[in-house]
Amino acid sequence: MSTQPGRPRPPRDNILSELRAYGGFLRGLPRFLRVRMTFEEAQAIVRQRLREREANFLASVKRGVFDNPRSPYRPMLELAGCEYGDLVRSVGERGLEPTLQSLRASGVYVTFEEFKGRQTIVRGGREIPAGPFAFDNRDHSRYYSVTTGGSSGAGRRVTMDLTHLKARLPHRILSQHFSGSEGLPAANWSDLPPAGGLTSMLMSGPIRGRPHKWFSATRREGASFRFRLATDVALTVARLSGARVHWPVYLPFDQAVVLARWAQDRIKESGGCVISGSVSRILRVAVAAQEAGIDLTGAILRGHGEPPTHAKVAQITRTGGKFYSGYAYTEVGSVGTCCLNSDQPNDQHFYRDHLAMIQAPRQVPGFEIEVSAFCFTTLLSTAPKLLINVESDDYGIVDTQPCGCPWEELGLPEHIREIRSFRKLTGEGVTLVGSDMERILEEVLPARFGGSALDYQLLEEEDDKGFTRITLLVAPGVSLPDEAAAVNVVLEALHQIGANGDSSRNIWRQAGTVRVRREKPRLTSRGKLMPLQLSKPAARPTPTSAGHR
Repeated sequence: MSTQPGRPRPPRDNILSELRAYGGFLRGLPRFLRVRMTFEEAQAIVRQRLREREANFLASVKRGVFDNPRSPYRPMLELAGCEYGDLVRSVGERGLEPTLQSLRASGVYVTFEEFKGRQTIVRGGREIPAGPFAFDNRDHSRYYSVTTGGSSGAGRRVTMDLTHLKARLPHRILSQHFSGSEGLPAANWSDLPPAGGLTSMLMSGPIRGRPHKWFSATRREGASFRFRLATDVALTVARLSGARVHWPVYLPFDQAVVLARWAQDRIKESGGCVISGSVSRILRVAVAAQEAGIDLTGAILRGHGEPPTHAKVAQITRTGGKFYSGYAYTEVGSVGTCCLNSDQPNDQHFYRDHLAMIQAPRQVPGFEIEVSAFCFTTLLSTAPKLLINVESDDYGIVDTQPCGCPWEELGLPEHIREIRSFRKLTGEGVTLVGSDMERILEEVLPARFGGSALDYQLLEEEDDKGFTRITLLVAPGVSLPDEAAAVNVVLEALHQIGANGDSSRNIWRQAGTVRVRREKPRLTSRGKLMPLQLSKPAARPTPTSAGHR
């Protein structure tokens, strides 16, 4: 198939092209697994990327946009009056980030809803076509497909190409070295594709050390035949290539103590171990360890996928283990890594060697609240998708305060802190005090009634009349004197946080908004426990059935 400039590949939207690409992935997998990269080599790669940021960006845009008639960015740049030569001059004279700011002001950007395909891209009154594969890297030819989590809407397909996996290795090697986890036995608690468990297992192959264990919270029967087959074939090829990879072991959430005991045994044998998973899964391991009296001193616990709040991290580290967070999303890979000298659990060093980021004002849907949303641009030709000022649903604080961390010394001084998703700031009044509601759920309620942060959740839902209700889900194992007591604790805690909370408390009390349901907190499709969740509206009676009430 031709890859000449101006003749883009046809969209990869059929099973035959997917099978062809997966066949190429399997043929190239043994060579990828034989890659050996030292800490010094990983450092050199990141430093070279930092030196070549602007050149990498221009090369990526030249190939992916100006030489690709189907790119949705081309009409945006045309409407902005920006040709490739203009872009080169601007980057050379002003720098990369100022150029991206200027492009965004001229209409070259993609909102979160547009990127997810929920909203048509319109610039200057012109509708810009952007199908499901519009942002794909058209040079990826050896890949398997995964999807994004879909916790903020429908998941999107992302290709895991071997060139992309290799480009991610330096960050993993540096992270292990800086955190002191090199050579330690490791376990990953993540699920079968389309989740990221297979990616994590395959990427452990080129990294020297002991083989990783893989635990999955979903049974094999719960995954589609397509993904079960892809997993089995990839692992078989890896094993035949000499890689010490493992098949996934089923581990449901209520059996987290199994992983805690695994860690206990590895600590006794090797002096330490590493457990990776979403923050709520790491918390489950910590809670199980405490209940079983297991000391995790020597364990490195890596959490991702959810905000690592102070309460969660405090409970995790109470086991004696060290907690490190990471910041990533599927479309680009790792975005940041935990600052080693910070007392903030969600303080990340931004991986500016392969990404650029600006912030742009964004109104939270349905509320008169504005946040500074992150807008990402990919710099490397290996990225699964080509992003130029693509808005994620996250916002936070960006600064360059000195920390003396090894990441800063490497050339990554930019910090991203207090990362939150504006899509998750939902609920009548909750939006005004989103982070405070997390504190109530994770600290105030457990302190009053017992349990942990895993036992409480706020759910926004509509009742049968269409009124918004805020339902406090409380796990059945928690002892409540009565439901009214829990409601009063929530309302009084709102009163303690200031004027906004006091206003919310008065509105909620008057409307009878808050109610309690004895039910385990609900998980996302990827097993994440989010403090706040939306639920589908309750079924409303039809005119016919209403007459029989």
